[in-house]
Amino acid sequence: MRLVIPPEPEVELDDDALARLYALPSGRRWVRAMMIATVDGAAHGPDGRSGSISGPADRRMMGLLRALSDVVLVGAETVRAEGYGPMRVRPEYAALRAAVGLAEPPRLAIVTRSLDLPDKPLADGRTIVLAPRSAPLDALSKLASRVDVVTTGAERVDLTEALDVLASRGLRHIQCEGGPRLLAGLVGAGLVDELSLTVSPKLLAGDAPRVMNGSQPGLTELVLASLTEEDGFLFYRWLRG
Repeated sequence: MRLVIPPEPEVELDDDALARLYALPSGRRWVRAMMIATVDGAAHGPDGRSGSISGPADRRMMGLLRALSDVVLVGAETVRAEGYGPMRVRPEYAALRAAVGLAEPPRLAIVTRSLDLPDKPLADGRTIVLAPRSAPLDALSKLASRVDVVTTGAERVDLTEALDVLASRGLRHIQCEGGPRLLAGLVGAGLVDELSLTVSPKLLAGDAPRVMNGSQPGLTELVLASLTEEDGFLFYRWLRG
């Protein structure tokens, strides 16, 4: 992987160097969104999955950033579409995770209104389900017998309160992996500190959503912190304002 910004051309980055480049601040909550898009802005491929526009370089980056996180935050639609299961740390990143003082794999936190969740992520009792208080009590009770259930907000999950709950449990380094509607809600609430955006070397016409799909008040200013490249994939690290 070649470091483009800051301007040090032809610098090859191993996993340790990447971990330093993407290090998270200690002692405070930090929300990193990791998303992928084609060159023309499609957030998923023709099959409705972001995995179909990914590749080995992107999967390397995702595995490394997950290893630096306390919790992976995902919307239920993305969980269903992408086949999410219990979080695992790739063996090659175990030492990096231990170096930042983390032992267990990151937890998975799912934002849902309908509680329509596949069985796979519920097989891990460490999974956190974030649901509104209006969700059916019987369905909440069934979920609570298997995983960690947090209710917040009336008709929709209150994202600010939900992240406060995660941080209160020591889950301060939060990696959001979408989908586009969840990311739009987080950005609109001023909750995203960083966007790690992969640009896939592919084109896809059609009506696929952008990495954010929803309304937000005004523009959010970003500062480019780094840009790296591998196998034609571009990896942008943007910081909020």
